Amino acid sequence: QVQLVESGGGLVQAGGSTILSCVASGRTSSNYTMAWFRQAPGKEREFVATISGNGAATSYADSVKGRFTIARDNAKNTVYLQMNSLTPEDTAVYHCARGRGSAVDRSRNVYEFWGQGTQVTVSS
Repeated sequence: QVQLVESGGGLVQAGGSTILSCVASGRTSSNYTMAWFRQAPGKEREFVATISGNGAATSYADSVKGRFTIARDNAKNTVYLQMNSLTPEDTAVYHCARGRGSAVDRSRNVYEFWGQGTQVTVSS
């Protein structure tokens, strides 16, 4: 079993920045795809960013491209999401997830393990 625990976020002013972290424990391996998804109140959970097992490839949702950066430190079993130029539309609970494979993938279906999420609220 794998446990994912997110941290970071909180209340941020529009235009500001914050960084989220996700630490994996349990049966961890550095070979798996990791991703961030988010869910705003009353909306479906949506893809934000993904990174391949070796960190060489990334992919972003159009809504965050150029503002968010996903990175990983396999030695620390940690994945990060640097979030810049935040807007109120970025307000959501952010979840990290671990995929079944090693390649980047935007589909929720390939992610096997999920964290409980961390709240990011952007004030205008």
